[in-house]
Amino acid sequence: MKIGLYFGTFNPIHIGHLTIANHMAEYSDLDEIWMVVTPHNPLKKKSSLLDNHHRIAMVDIALEDYPKIKSSRIEFDLEQPNYTVNTLAVLEEKYPEDDFCLIMGEDNLKSLHKWKNYEVILDRYHLYVYPRISEGKIETRFDGHAKIFKVAAPIMELSSTFIRKGIKEGKNIRPMLPQNVWEYLDEMNFYK
Repeated sequence: MKIGLYFGTFNPIHIGHLTIANHMAEYSDLDEIWMVVTPHNPLKKKSSLLDNHHRIAMVDIALEDYPKIKSSRIEFDLEQPNYTVNTLAVLEEKYPEDDFCLIMGEDNLKSLHKWKNYEVILDRYHLYVYPRISEGKIETRFDGHAKIFKVAAPIMELSSTFIRKGIKEGKNIRPMLPQNVWEYLDEMNFYK
């Protein structure tokens, strides 16, 4: 199977994440999308991050009606901070019959040169890049690269940071989340 790996802290998962994942599942040659819940992104601060089990629970309930999209806990058992190149090696060892690809926003492509062993990633894996509005330019070495596919997915300018801030300020952010994720957040009193 050809599996697209969509990494994120999903803190919380929202309709932007689901829209991109579903677009990749329905409009690309990928057989499945695995939403890899990241314990801690080495490039992000950890302060407002919910526990792993809460974030994976929200991803699981958000994906109940999406049979081509699965959650993955693969990084929970890896040494932290973890790097994508390490996760890919573990996945290849565990699922040798599958072909893994990375799904990333254009903003991540702009910082790919900062990733640990990014050359190895580019040499061994295809990257499916969806559009994002962000500062900076894509490095020339990535422009037109044979392993990088730009996907004409919808531009989703919704962020988990915006949602957390809205909840803290008492705003109604319900339309930005799957109903069952909103109910989970509300019941657990998260981000308030």
